Amino acid sequence: MEEKKTKRNEETKKLLISRLNKIEGQIRGLKRLIEDDTYCTDLLIQTNAAKSALESFSTEVLKNHIMGCVKKGLQNGDDSVVDELIWTLKKLK
Repeated sequence: MEEKKTKRNEETKKLLISRLNKIEGQIRGLKRLIEDDTYCTDLLIQTNAAKSALESFSTEVLKNHIMGCVKKGLQNGDDSVVDELIWTLKKLK
């Protein structure tokens, strides 16, 4: 079976990597909060911020997938991209 890949333009790559770098920093910050015995409520608030950032990243990837891969597949007559999208959306719940 052929491995699928998505060719992203440099602007999209930079945007996604920038978001991941911010998320990575937030995760490192969470580790420091634990090491510093930060109060639970403060830790939970920061955890939620990291979760929101990751969800925002996921939304951006999904948007790019629909506007790129799915759209291109449909234009090329490949209706299976819709089934794949539905499967993916179910996994994201």
